[in-house]
Amino acid sequence: MKFKLAVGVALTCVALLPGISSAKGCLKGAAVGAVGGHVAGHHSVIGAMAGCAVGRHAANKKDKKNKQETSNAQDASSDASQASKK
Repeated sequence: MKFKLAVGVALTCVALLPGISSAKGCLKGAAVGAVGGHVAGHHSVIGAMAGCAVGRHAANKKDKKNKQETSNAQDASSDASQASKK
């Protein structure tokens, strides 16, 4: 049990380093995962790590979708401005 806790703390510390990753989505996911893990049998550290991973994945998906929508909007506006020049 102590080994799992030590590994979890070490991985969390590495994940929170600013050069490696940002905390976008991780904090909310970790909080929800910790509560869920605690309720499911006192596995709050494991739940927090899993919640952080899921939260990061969801945040990355959201960012990717927003970038794609922004790119599509810029393409449409440049197409409209080119059509008006002709």
